[in-house]
Amino acid sequence: MSLPIVDISSLRQNAGSVSVEVASAIRQAYMEYGFFYITGHGIPNAIISAAADTAMRFFRLPLETKRKVSANVNHRGWHALGDAQMYGAEKPDYKEFYQVGLELTENDPDVRAGQPLRGPNNWPDFMPELRRDMYAYFEAVGNCAGYLLRGVAGSLGIDPDFFVNKYEKPLQRTQAVYYPPQPDSLGSDQFGVAPHTDFGNITLLWQDDNGGLEIENLARDWVAAPPLSGTMLVNSGDLLGRWSNDRYRSTRHRVVNRSGRERLSIATFYDPTFTALVDPEDLNLADGDVSKYLPVSAGEHILGRIDSSFGYRSKL
Repeated sequence: MSLPIVDISSLRQNAGSVSVEVASAIRQAYMEYGFFYITGHGIPNAIISAAADTAMRFFRLPLETKRKVSANVNHRGWHALGDAQMYGAEKPDYKEFYQVGLELTENDPDVRAGQPLRGPNNWPDFMPELRRDMYAYFEAVGNCAGYLLRGVAGSLGIDPDFFVNKYEKPLQRTQAVYYPPQPDSLGSDQFGVAPHTDFGNITLLWQDDNGGLEIENLARDWVAAPPLSGTMLVNSGDLLGRWSNDRYRSTRHRVVNRSGRERLSIATFYDPTFTALVDPEDLNLADGDVSKYLPVSAGEHILGRIDSSFGYRSKL
C-alpha cells in the first residue's frame, strides 16, 4: 500500500478557500486509507529537531529522575514503560512517553471548575530545555493542524471555518514517544503500541528514521507506513469517524520496533474544546442519510478512552 501525499501549503497561503484538488485528495485519503502524508506543513525543521533531540535526552535519564514528573491526574508528564495497555491487547505497550497539553494556569476558569485533562503542564525543573523545545513544537504543530482542519472541512463540503469555534481551547495532546530496542524474546504478541485506533479527531505524527509503524489495510493485512523526509503523517481518529457518520475511516495501526535501535516519534492528537458538541448532523450528511450517532461532547468521549487504556488512571 502506498499512502497518498497531500501538499497543504495552499491551506496556509489562502485563508479564504480550499481548493478542489486539496479537498478531493483529503476526502479520498480519509475514505480509502484513513492515513496520508502531508507536505508544505510549515513546521520548521529546527523546531522538530530541537524537540526530538531534547526528548531523547530526557528518556535516557535515570528512572528515578524521570519519576519526578510522573503523569498527574491531567494526563501530563512522564508515562513509564507498562503504563499503557490498548483495549484488547494481551500485554502493555513497550514504550515510554512524555505528554504535554495546552498550558493553562490554576486561575483559568476551566481549571478552577475542575474540567478534566486541564491545567498546567508537568515540566521538569531539572531539564528546563524540555519545556522550551516541546512547547515550541506543540504550538507549531497545533498551528499546522488548524490549517489542516480547513481542508478537512472543505473535503466534507462544509464551510472551511466550521471547526474554528469547536477549537477555541483545543484539547491538544502532544506526546514524545520512546520505544526501546525490542528483543525477539518478548514474543510476537508484544508491541511498541498494540493494534488500536486513535481516540480523537485528527492525529499528526513525526517519526524518526527507524520505521516500525504499520497500518491495517482493507484486506486486513499489516503494511508499513515508513517515515518520508519532509512530511508529517496524518490520520483520522474515532471522533472524526463518528462526526463524519463513518464516511472517514479510523484505521487500526500498531508499532513494532524491529530496528534494534531506540525509536522516537512525536504524536499530536489535535482534538476540540472539551465541551464542543460532536454531531454528525453538522457535517453535511447526504440526502436520505440518517445519523448513526447521538451528539456527544468531545472531552467526555476522549476522557473515556484514556481512562480505559491507562492503568495508572485507576490509582489516581
